[in-house]
Amino acid sequence: MTIVAALEQGWGMPWPGARIAHEAEQAGAHAFCSGEFADRNAYVSLAEMAMSTTTAKVGTGIAYAFARSPFVHASAVRHVDKLALGRVFLGLGSGTRRMNEQWFAAQADRPLARMADMIGAIRSYLIAENMKPVKHDGEFYPLDAAIMAPVLGPVDVPIVLGAFNQGMLRVAGRVADGIIGHGLFTDRWWAETIDPNLAAGAAAVGRDPDRLRRWGWVITCVNDDDRDRAERDARLMIAFYVTVRTYDSLTSLHGWDAAVAEIRDAFRKTDIDGMANAVPREMLDAIAIYGTAAEARDRIAARQRLPQLRFHSPPSFMVSPRRLEGYSSAIVDLLRTR
Repeated sequence: MTIVAALEQGWGMPWPGARIAHEAEQAGAHAFCSGEFADRNAYVSLAEMAMSTTTAKVGTGIAYAFARSPFVHASAVRHVDKLALGRVFLGLGSGTRRMNEQWFAAQADRPLARMADMIGAIRSYLIAENMKPVKHDGEFYPLDAAIMAPVLGPVDVPIVLGAFNQGMLRVAGRVADGIIGHGLFTDRWWAETIDPNLAAGAAAVGRDPDRLRRWGWVITCVNDDDRDRAERDARLMIAFYVTVRTYDSLTSLHGWDAAVAEIRDAFRKTDIDGMANAVPREMLDAIAIYGTAAEARDRIAARQRLPQLRFHSPPSFMVSPRRLEGYSSAIVDLLRTR
């Protein structure tokens, strides 16, 4: 393991708001990240994180890559880097084809080549020297920008990809600084899919795969007063995720196809209890950290391949804002440096 990777081990959280984030930093949190959806903008959250923290890394985890131009990604990152100097990272995700076409009205054909080109174009802006043209000879995002104003200069911002399957993992190995893994990742998925494909991508261009960051989300649901509720909410989060066919490669690897079919049938019927009950114990234990604090500590200790920098994520599907806040506080208490 490289010095770079070793320095970036630790724990963090998806952005829990300023109050809990302050407690988390005091408790030893290393990083916060922002998700993105129809009511939540990754870069607005990133600015809030930068202004509400003092030591932790802050970044998008992820921002939808193709919904914005390279200029917009890079200018947002440069802006936030002034607020949190040296603490910013950029996490990008491709999104699904349906999202890109129907939600964003964005082109997303050939997503692997497009993502590689997007990263190259963003880097061109981030490494640009003052008073020099910004150039990138890209297939999708060609740049020849004469920004002749003293506002540039290189900034060091790691770019990590929300890569799940083989193709995007190899793109990350070739052109990114690593990945920020999905909350569904298991020890086996890290060992049999993530590592080999990152290494293959890196080898294709002569890069050292050990220098790639292996960050990721970890579904974490802790409640000492109602451990059964914590287990059910963890089950529901997993069930909601696996309704998306993109993740079939992981569930099929583990032999969970029948369970996934049952979950999707319950989802179509809006049978929330049925979704939770259809998650087999093996799936739950392989993916989530859950239960009482004591159980959760044992589950963390039992995992073989947790991310180097792990973002402990409370479940959000069918979880009220008040309960979500409680789960976030429980995560801080669970991981507090003692």
